[in-house]
Amino acid sequence: MKYLPLAALLLTVGAHSAPALDAAAVAAQVNAMYPKLDVIYKDLHAHPEIAFQEQRTAAKLAAEMRSLGFEVTEKVGKTGVVAMYRNGPGPLVLVRTEMDGLPMEEKSGFPFSSKAHALLDGKDTMVAHSCGHDVHMTAWLGAARTLVAMKSQWKGTLMFIGQPAEEIVSGAKAMLDDGLFRRFGKPDYAFALHSWPHAYGTIGYNSGPVSSNSDAIEITFKGRGGHGSAPDKALDPVTIAARFVVDVQTVVSREKDPKEFGVVTIGAINGGTVGNIIPDSVRVRGTIRSYSPEVRAKLLAGVRRIANASAAMADAPAPDVELIAGGAAIDNSAALVARTAPVFEQAFGAANVVRRPAMTASEDFSEFVNQGVPGMFFFTGVYDAAAVAEAEKPGGKPLAFNHSPYYAPVPEPSIKTAAQAMVLAVMNVMQ
Repeated sequence: MKYLPLAALLLTVGAHSAPALDAAAVAAQVNAMYPKLDVIYKDLHAHPEIAFQEQRTAAKLAAEMRSLGFEVTEKVGKTGVVAMYRNGPGPLVLVRTEMDGLPMEEKSGFPFSSKAHALLDGKDTMVAHSCGHDVHMTAWLGAARTLVAMKSQWKGTLMFIGQPAEEIVSGAKAMLDDGLFRRFGKPDYAFALHSWPHAYGTIGYNSGPVSSNSDAIEITFKGRGGHGSAPDKALDPVTIAARFVVDVQTVVSREKDPKEFGVVTIGAINGGTVGNIIPDSVRVRGTIRSYSPEVRAKLLAGVRRIANASAAMADAPAPDVELIAGGAAIDNSAALVARTAPVFEQAFGAANVVRRPAMTASEDFSEFVNQGVPGMFFFTGVYDAAAVAEAEKPGGKPLAFNHSPYYAPVPEPSIKTAAQAMVLAVMNVMQ
């Protein structure tokens, strides 16, 4: 006889036997607590911290969760938080939020805008929550509060984790390497959400890939320095780097299947000091994004080959090529999505719950899912519907995207929708 894993069995049985969730009661709970959530959101927004420096943020989340009766462990994976709540026999469900901000200046115009600074690689930088992690953390706390208040309607164990360093796709691995599943148990399900520049009150989701693979490019092209007026007496690494930047795009346009997603972007070229000196070396940094393992392998091989060929064409030394693996694509569980999407549609209306294609950005929530945990990563809107409709018109005013200094989610009702959606997703597998 073949036995199904617990998660698969619960999905199969639960899809037919679970009673309808009381979405109105969930909404009422979140609405009642929102004034407190709004205070927390503005505090988190004004005090962002960069990857693996989330000391204040982690302490705040830990204190809030302890006040709800969660058993809290801090400093898991450097600055991560793990909060456990046991409510009888049932599945173990992981709910993740990210805690880190971005090393950039905020220009949202909020009266509670960040003025925070941090040291990054020894240099001072401003810090901002320009990716919405403050929205995620606040919704995470709202979901925890609501689930505790409604604990008579579900059974099992909650594993709420505050993950560090999502922006550098390192925090999830750090928590796992620190024994997250060994110490606290391997979840039966995992959920995470992300704010997105869609209309608030809407949910976006997909089955299968919902994010991209991410790989970093770090290449040092070597030359021989000299006077700018006598390039024949030198070996110019600037021209080698320039050739590489242009030629590497042929991997995307001429070697990759055009029906498959893949992109190579060079974001930084560093070399030289003044205009009349040829430098000894030039450093090129970039990113590679893809969905499928096959395309990922082709792009990696192509970048390395063209880097070496660019140097060889100039009779220069071989470059130092580092292709650093980042986050893997998140692969949503089809069964879990099929069970959860109807719950969202019932609560928010079918017109507001839309299947969307995978994003081209990357996310390390995949680290948890790739441990064999059925997971669902979904998106919640943060902008006024009229502004979104205007942005979608030809020539319309564009909306600031995640990572823009102008990214400015509308806190209410964005946070309410995110918290309600997470509560419903969790309760749906814990009845």
